[in-house]
Amino acid sequence: MYIVIVGGGRVGFYLAKELTQGHHTVSLIEKDAETCEEIAKELDNVLLIHGDGCNTRYLSDAGIDRADVVAAVTGSDEVNLMACQLAKQSSKVKRTVARVNDPKNTHTFNEIGVDVAVNSTSIIAKIIEEEVSLEDLVTLMTFKRGKLALVRVDLTSESPCVNKQVMDIKLPQASVLVSIIRGEDVIIPRGETILQAKDDLIALTAIQNEQELLDVLIGKVNKT
Repeated sequence: MYIVIVGGGRVGFYLAKELTQGHHTVSLIEKDAETCEEIAKELDNVLLIHGDGCNTRYLSDAGIDRADVVAAVTGSDEVNLMACQLAKQSSKVKRTVARVNDPKNTHTFNEIGVDVAVNSTSIIAKIIEEEVSLEDLVTLMTFKRGKLALVRVDLTSESPCVNKQVMDIKLPQASVLVSIIRGEDVIIPRGETILQAKDDLIALTAIQNEQELLDVLIGKVNKT
C-alpha cells in the first residue's frame, strides 16, 4: 500500500518505521524542520516532506493522489481532522485514520467522515475500568463514522458462552467474533472452536448492538 502520514512526532515516526518494515511505501509530512532532520537520520526509506499537512501543496508533494491510506497522527485534533477532510477529496484514498487526542472530539471525527478514529485515552481508561468491572465492553476503536465498533470483552467462568462452540452462540445481527486471545495465543475462531473462561474476545459489532452482544457473551449484569 501507499500510505501518507501527517505528523512526524513519536507516533508518526514509529508508525512510519513499522509500516516500511512491512514493505509498504510511506511518505511522511512534518512541519518542524528540526524534527524532519532527526527523522531523516533514522528513516532513509521514507519520502519525507517538510511542510504543513493541512496544505494541499504538501499533501500533493507527499503523493496523496496515489495514496491508499492517509493517517493523521499529530498532537492537534484540528490538524488531524483537516488533513483527513482534505484526503477525502482525493478519489484514490480508500481510508482515513486519525489520532484523537481529546476524547470529547471523537464524535466530531465520526460525524465528519473519518473512517477510523483512534482515541488512545479512552481505550486506556476503559481497560483500567475493566479491571474492576465487567459491566461494559471495551471499545478499542470505531469505524464507518461511528456505526461499527471493534470491542473487547473478557470471559469469566460465569459467562453463558463458556464451554460452548462458536457455532452454537447466537450473536446479535451485524456482530462477528474476530479473534480469541487465550494466554499467549491468538486464535481465529471457527465454528467448532470452544470458548473458555479467561478468554479475551475481540469482536466487531454495530454500535447499537453492543449491549446485546455483552449480554450474550457475559450475561446480563444487574446494576445497582
